[in-house]
Amino acid sequence: MNGGFPIVLTADRTLMSSYFGGMFLGFSSCVPAGFIPSPLYYKIFSPPVRVDGRGAAVFAPYGTRKIESALLEYGFNEEDVIITSPERLRRVIGPNTKVVGITETDPLGIGPATTTFRGLFGGLPLMAWEFLRTLLKIRLSGFKPKIFVGGPGAWQLENQEIRRMLGISCVVIGEGDTAVPPLIEKAFRGEKVPEVVYTDPVLLEDIPLIRRPSVCGLVEIARGCGRGCKFCTPTLKLFRCLPVDYILKEVEVNLRSGSHDILLHAEDVLRYKAKGFNINKEAVTSLFQAVKNFPGVEFVEISHFALSSVAAAPQLVEEISDILDLDAKNWLSGQTGIETGSPKMAKQHMYGKCKPFSYEEWPDVVVQAFEVLSENCWVPVSTLILGLPQETEEDVWDTIYLVRMLRNFKSLIVPLFFVAMGSLGEEKSFTLSGMKPAHVELLFECWEHNFKWLPALVREYRGVKSLTRRRILSLITWFASLFARQIMHLCREDYGNNIQKFISDYETGKVRKGILRFTKFYDRILKTVTRTQNKIARPYLKFEEFWDI
Repeated sequence: MNGGFPIVLTADRTLMSSYFGGMFLGFSSCVPAGFIPSPLYYKIFSPPVRVDGRGAAVFAPYGTRKIESALLEYGFNEEDVIITSPERLRRVIGPNTKVVGITETDPLGIGPATTTFRGLFGGLPLMAWEFLRTLLKIRLSGFKPKIFVGGPGAWQLENQEIRRMLGISCVVIGEGDTAVPPLIEKAFRGEKVPEVVYTDPVLLEDIPLIRRPSVCGLVEIARGCGRGCKFCTPTLKLFRCLPVDYILKEVEVNLRSGSHDILLHAEDVLRYKAKGFNINKEAVTSLFQAVKNFPGVEFVEISHFALSSVAAAPQLVEEISDILDLDAKNWLSGQTGIETGSPKMAKQHMYGKCKPFSYEEWPDVVVQAFEVLSENCWVPVSTLILGLPQETEEDVWDTIYLVRMLRNFKSLIVPLFFVAMGSLGEEKSFTLSGMKPAHVELLFECWEHNFKWLPALVREYRGVKSLTRRRILSLITWFASLFARQIMHLCREDYGNNIQKFISDYETGKVRKGILRFTKFYDRILKTVTRTQNKIARPYLKFEEFWDI
């Protein structure tokens, strides 16, 4: 379309990818930009989505697909709306373009994962860098459409100064299915749109069906959580479950693209149609059977589950494993939260996460759940939170002991810095400067756990289908393991887990032992990349202190 599409939807480059069918490879975008050279990173981890002759993305993030459907159901014409990749923005934006909508997970790189990587390794987070590049491409188009931003990371753009520096017209925080179309209609009419819009949960009957395939065949089965963890935002949403026939319609949409894998998404797939915290085994097994037996489906994956649900319904986990024909090499993975090994912290910050068990039982619940998962060929990707408000050294050591108890279960444990959001938005976020020796020991315990299991997981992960790509990932894992083990040894033995002093000495060249002697050249490259990015970002943003750049 020579004049451009009136409504252009997109997401940053890290989100507009199929990740070769391995959704969990997407977490690699939390690292600092340049940490892995961009050509290699996008070749190995994150290929661009395919586009058709018009410039429309064949696959797109699920949330972006929902907005596309919502706009069409509201009355906008098919020829007026397009979802495209960032690389094609200048091709589809023109004088007729009124609105560009961007889906973002972590636009400023201040989410838990990016904050942790930035704190440890420095540099501008890749997600934030790609968000800036997306905005820059819109500007370079030579036109001035209104820019709308939504998605899980929209809360990061509440600050008026940041929004205006970025040139963002409207930020939608919350579910946009019913809120976004009227806002875009206002923009079409030339009316003023509010800079920030907070939305309410959407009724089930108002959630539109996606009309085109989503990245990795993702299909939503439930929204919200309802467990009430203070440090989280999904927990604030009303818990709702979509009917099976609705889910199967979206499965069919994804299969049209030639994909054969379906990823079921919920904050806890095991609570599908649950009554409170009482698991509805029949509903969950019926759902998995219906999806697995749908013509064309070869494998069913999941996004998230709760450890308390696993411990409460071990037979359900076994039944799902039977339905999906899992075995030791053909396992199922999903993200879950341990967060802490301290009953005191569990009581204070995540009382509902333990249900139907008590907070005193939380460490035992975690171990029991890991045992059930291991027996049934599930591989949890678990998170821990460092620096929760009012956390003591004793609480940290409780978590260390728990991590050690999990060492023999095939899994990953990802330590994250606490980020002030949700109902703890007024608290102070945790940073590198606040790390005590116990925090460092917990970090290293997680690293040791992960490097024990990563080689096998890379070999077996079905999301990596190319042998060459698998070998490169294995090589990266091997080198990272050597590098991390050298860091752990030196930091423990020579610095007494004083990681701040260790990093300071490393950056000034005082630490060059073992494999660290060979990282000097790589450091120079990374610093050159970072300086170049900062040079571009500074005149564009003018608030360097926000990212410490």
